[in-house]
Amino acid sequence: MIHIVLLEPEIPQNTGNISRTCAVTGAHLHLIGPMGFSIEDRWLKRAGLDYWDQLEVFTYDGWDDFRAKHPHVRPWMASSKAARSYCEAPYEQDDVWLLFGKETKGLPEALLESDPERAVRIPMRPGARCLNLSNAVAVVVYEVLRQRDFSGLQEQGKLAR
Repeated sequence: MIHIVLLEPEIPQNTGNISRTCAVTGAHLHLIGPMGFSIEDRWLKRAGLDYWDQLEVFTYDGWDDFRAKHPHVRPWMASSKAARSYCEAPYEQDDVWLLFGKETKGLPEALLESDPERAVRIPMRPGARCLNLSNAVAVVVYEVLRQRDFSGLQEQGKLAR
């Protein structure tokens, strides 16, 4: 199982897009507050289209609430400040937890410093700050799936030749 964890997401459209990625890949979505929107937000619902009934969504009051409910989870933390590329990480556990920070600030430095070997980055051009959050989630989720030979996903079809 892949678990996507968003720490204090701010933009409902990003979370809606991420929910769609979760639905089509079978990942669970974990939302850690405070959030910059309500999960009833119309932009969130619109971005997620009609996929909301196809995914598991869990909410938490804050980081301490999440840690209390998942004390043994050691997530992979996505950050532009990480030394290791997301492609170099071995996503071998049965349950893979991927943690992403808020759109405007990313993950807190203290959190990244607490377990630096679990921090991964998506390579970008020098001077670029970061990818859009929903794009970053999709990139890393599909790397986890690629490393697992896309197990559990059905091929939709092939182009006619």
